[in-house]
Amino acid sequence: MQKVADERPVRFAGADVDRLRIALGRIARQVDRQVSGDGMTRTQLSVLATIARLGPLGLGELADIEGLNPTMLSRVLGKLEASGLVSRATSEADRRAVRVQTTAAGRALQQRLRRQRSQLFAARLAGLPDEQVANLLTALPALETLAEHLTRPAPQPAPQPARAGR
Repeated sequence: MQKVADERPVRFAGADVDRLRIALGRIARQVDRQVSGDGMTRTQLSVLATIARLGPLGLGELADIEGLNPTMLSRVLGKLEASGLVSRATSEADRRAVRVQTTAAGRALQQRLRRQRSQLFAARLAGLPDEQVANLLTALPALETLAEHLTRPAPQPAPQPARAGR
């Protein structure tokens, strides 16, 4: 946490939180629009990317990572499997468990999309003033930490003690 000169922690005001959320959302939508996922939904692309990055994965683990219920995950995997992008197999360690992994076609698609997205970002970053590029580089660790925190369950507020006399 950064501190200002008088040692108070720096916090985002509500409007700044909104600005950050909106800016990140706009970036994500523009990248999705400009880099074709061959007609795939955002959820399908996310599941494919997760499997490509971390796979092979168990279905429960993948559902947790993606924040999907088992029924929705099964539908998404069915479409990815029908497209030849992922395959399911029983686990060597536990024959009752199913693991999912990318196929060669799934890895090739994921690599192509990653390359296209990186090229898009590189082209847009090249058009920014040096000072803004430096600010973005400085902000990268905080953005990476924020992304990591968003993948974890939100902390639950502590229960409030019951009031006497009510």
